[in-house]
Formats: sequence, structure tokens, C-alpha cells
Amino acid sequence: MKRLMIFIITMFLLVGCSLPGLGVTRGEGIVISSGNTTERQINSEIIAQMVSHHIPEMQVDILSNLGSSILVLQSMTRKDADISSVMYTGTSLTGELNMQATTDVDEAFEKVVKGYYEQFDIVWFPSYGFANSYAFMVTEEFSQEHNVTKVSDLEEIADSLRAGIDTGWIDRDGDGYEAFKELYGFDFNEVLPMEIGLVYNAVQNNEMDVVLGYSTDGRIDAYNLVVLEDDLQLFPPYDASLVLSVDMYEKHPELVKVLLMLEGAISPDDMQALNRRSDEDKVEPRTVAKEFLEENNYFEGKEIIPLETRPLYKELLGDLSD
Repeated sequence: MKRLMIFIITMFLLVGCSLPGLGVTRGEGIVISSGNTTERQINSEIIAQMVSHHIPEMQVDILSNLGSSILVLQSMTRKDADISSVMYTGTSLTGELNMQATTDVDEAFEKVVKGYYEQFDIVWFPSYGFANSYAFMVTEEFSQEHNVTKVSDLEEIADSLRAGIDTGWIDRDGDGYEAFKELYGFDFNEVLPMEIGLVYNAVQNNEMDVVLGYSTDGRIDAYNLVVLEDDLQLFPPYDASLVLSVDMYEKHPELVKVLLMLEGAISPDDMQALNRRSDEDKVEPRTVAKEFLEENNYFEGKEIIPLETRPLYKELLGDLSD
């Protein structure tokens, strides 16, 4: 028992000394804060491999498996990380920034850009080109049988439907369950809270009639699901962007140029396909990212527009470029 305890303590010290936030002195490289979702892990690898390709002398590490946007933000404010691979406008607007939700894409983007800079000293970059919103979905057969293509089409048959709902959405303010009932004016016959990763199998296996999932999930295409149009605009925009600390923005202009190559580089179809490649084909996120970047030649020669020249950023970042 004594030897076992010594071994455990030794291993804890060894591991502790290798992790950010536990007293380790960081080098001159960068740390990317990832998450526990496939999408965040793939985009972390895309950033890491882009930087390694274009700035080979820069060391890149990834801090993985953080379970929420709040934890991702904390990793940056504590300076354990310099970049977050993916943040979503709608999530951060009502979450970390505690602001009122909006369905206006431009308004949401402007608020998170200014809010993150002013409150956290973090630069919110332009969107990758995709948004990952909550979305109601049904099977293709269900859609054709009931002529359902948008959420309001469900009203006439709602009293007979079973709905599988993301557990975190039930008590969500602004665009959650209560807001849905108030806006759309109907409820389902049966509502079952469940982990969001389980909803796709549930609807495919006819255990549920309609489910709430994520719009870029690869299983939508794999399972022939139909995403219903949010025709009354319950959900705010969830455009995806990377974010970078102001410290790194000032220190490494060459890094900023590389990161801006990813602006508009990943379409909604691209992201769904990348997620499917990992979730359904069981390919590691690192390999998925490598394949995507090789197909796009690491965006070599892509023209970029400096952030300081853009109206929204000029007021915030102009002094950093002096």
C-alpha cells in the first residue's frame, strides 16, 4: 500500500507539471483550447496544422476535452490557452457575456466581437463560414409522409408526436423550451430530455418522431434526416469563429495572418462532412483535419483583409497596430 501511494503521488506530480494552469512555465509557443465535441476537436487540429505548416518554428499544443464554452473561456482568461478553436455567437452572447439574445446575425456578431474584446481582452475572429445551431429534425420518410419541412408544419400533428430534446435546452433562457412553446404556440404529446448525442439514433430508429440536434452534425446526412426550417426564428445565430488573446494578437502578427486564412474557409456542408468523417467513419480528428487541409492546399496564397482595416474592428484594434 505504501509503495502504491508513493507511485500515485509521483504520477500526479509528473502529470501536474505537464499541464497548463498547475504552475508550469509556458514556453513561446501557443496553446489551443479545444472541447469535448468532435467539431471543436477537428477545428483545433485544423488551426494547429495550419500554424505548423505556415509557421513551422512555432510550437503548438492543444488543451482538449473542456466541457463547455465557459470552461474554454476560463482557460484563456487564466492564460492556460491562447486560442479557442470554436466559439458560437448565440452561445457566447447569452452565456459568457450575459446579453439579450437576438436573431439578427450582424447584431449578434458585433456584440460578441465588442464584448469579448472589452470584457476579456480576446479578439473574436470572422466566421469560419458555418453556423452550428440547434435544429429540429425528422426522418426523410416522416417529412414526406406528413409534408413537413418547417417547424410550424408540426403544429397540426403535435399532439401525437414524441420529441427527443437536448437536456440542456429544457431550462435554457431566451431560445429554450418555454420560449419555443410561447413563440410557436404548441407543445408535443411527449417530451423526453436526453443527451444530444443520442437524439439522432432515437429518431432514426423511430423511437422519437422529432428531435432537437445540432445543424452541422454528420449524422444528419448519414441517417437521411431532414432539418426543419426555424421559420419563426426561435434560435439566434450560432456562427462559428475562433478567438485569440490580445497578447498573442500583439506579439505574433504572422499568426494572425495564418488564422485569417480560415475566414469563410469551412462551409456548413464542409463541417457536416468533417463531423461525419470522424463520428461515423471513426477517423481521428487529426486525420480528418489533415485531409481537409491537404485538399485545400493549406489555403496557400489566400488573400486576407487585415482586421484593423475593417469598420467593426478598426475602433477596437487600431491602437494595437501602432
